[in-house]
Amino acid sequence: MIFGRVKPLDAILATAEKKSLHRSLGAFQLTMLGIGAVIGTGIFVLTAEAAQKAGPGMMLSFVIAGFVCAVAALCYAEMAAMVPVSGSAYTYSYAVMGELIAWMVGWALILEYAVAAGAVSVGWSGYVVGLIEHTFHLDIPDLLTRGPFDGGMVNLPAMLIASLVTWLLVIGTKESATVNAILVLIKVSALTLFIVLSVPVMKMDGFHPFAPLGFSGISAAAASIFFAYVGFDAVSTAAEETKNPQRNMPIGLIGSLAICTIFYMLVAAGVIGTVGAQPVYSAAGEALAPGSAALSQQCAALAAAGTEAVTCSKEALAWTLREIGWPQIGNLLGLAAGLALPSVILMMMFGQTRIFFVMSRDGLLPAMFSKVHPTYKTPHVITILTGIFVALFAAFFPVGILADISNSGTLFAFAAVSIAVMVLRKTDAGRARPFRTPAINITAPIAIAGCMYLFWSLGVETKLMFVGWAAVGLVVYFAYSRSRSHVGRGVTDVAEDDAGIPPQPVPPLPGVHTPGGKDA
Repeated sequence: MIFGRVKPLDAILATAEKKSLHRSLGAFQLTMLGIGAVIGTGIFVLTAEAAQKAGPGMMLSFVIAGFVCAVAALCYAEMAAMVPVSGSAYTYSYAVMGELIAWMVGWALILEYAVAAGAVSVGWSGYVVGLIEHTFHLDIPDLLTRGPFDGGMVNLPAMLIASLVTWLLVIGTKESATVNAILVLIKVSALTLFIVLSVPVMKMDGFHPFAPLGFSGISAAAASIFFAYVGFDAVSTAAEETKNPQRNMPIGLIGSLAICTIFYMLVAAGVIGTVGAQPVYSAAGEALAPGSAALSQQCAALAAAGTEAVTCSKEALAWTLREIGWPQIGNLLGLAAGLALPSVILMMMFGQTRIFFVMSRDGLLPAMFSKVHPTYKTPHVITILTGIFVALFAAFFPVGILADISNSGTLFAFAAVSIAVMVLRKTDAGRARPFRTPAINITAPIAIAGCMYLFWSLGVETKLMFVGWAAVGLVVYFAYSRSRSHVGRGVTDVAEDDAGIPPQPVPPLPGVHTPGGKDA
């Protein structure tokens, strides 16, 4: 089960103490960060894509995706409380299954966080552009608001928001969390208003046929809208910046997931029961693929005939309110989405920079990536670099493609954490566990099987892209990272390594270390 060199938990905790981030986040802030990361493009935008794949059956798709996340969250909570340092699934894998698996997990997390941030940026662009067009009766050229794979040239609004979030993250973690909490309140208020207006006027006719494309459509939708839950694990990347992490990390992880699941189910029911969620079909009677040119053409024809479908809308929830007689409220919801979706981009990029920070601190990436700004106390170099890549993703790719790619990396990381929890229960049974995953021999295997099922339900192109990305990661590891690994070179002091001082021999590990100390 162990592949390559292992960095023991005691060594991970010791390294974090030598070159650590400031602890400033409590349970409430963590829960708000989780909600900020989870509620976003998945429910505001991908609802339309889910409906195109599953119809009203997307209700069941939300249940399937949410259940897989729930069992994975229980595994994350145990590891995050026991190892309260940055790095998330990467750090846990390093301690349990070895450096090679840890590298692959960290490499896959790039797909989760950076690509997801790009996807949410594109979703934000769609809502803001739609709001401006509806409010001021303008027709903004698609060439400047869509990428080349989506009928345009470059998505400038998406690039802009990614750049602004990058600047905010450079300023500081606590400041980012404060802004995020405000944006979360706006977002939750908007969704609550949508539920209040839509659920009372639901009609059961909208739920029939419930699964027009069968269970395969429901599975495909579950694999796609899994993106709607991506982000709760970003809470675990903030462990090193959390006060009393043994208590607060489980609260933030499980609490944010539970709140978001309730919202998702009520919002989906409101959409289906008011305007319906049946797929759009071609002249030959085949359901058209989300984001395809054929779907765009059919949607244009439906709009011209005055019978546009929810699956045609790039701002599904705001469009739904307009359709049921609340046009101004629909515009306000579009405004709320425009204000609040950046909180998701913030958390995705936050998670990505912290993963890179720890990989750099371990020597697997250049040391400059883990430099901390002397004034802002944030990893500014890697934050700026991540922002550049996110802006490029957002500029040239549509939201559906980015979301599916992100899901592939996330599912791999979730499965790795679930395996790590089970292995560590055997190899280090005596270690203090402030939170224990209940029924570990049932919960963890269900999480692993669920991740494998959703991954298999992704499109062929997405799975092939993941395999290609993993292959590139292996090349980078063996060509660069393996020879520079602190564990492989016996480096025990990060500051020594950064200064070019020859690595010192690894001393014998002390006894069982209980994390926390003065910060607990």
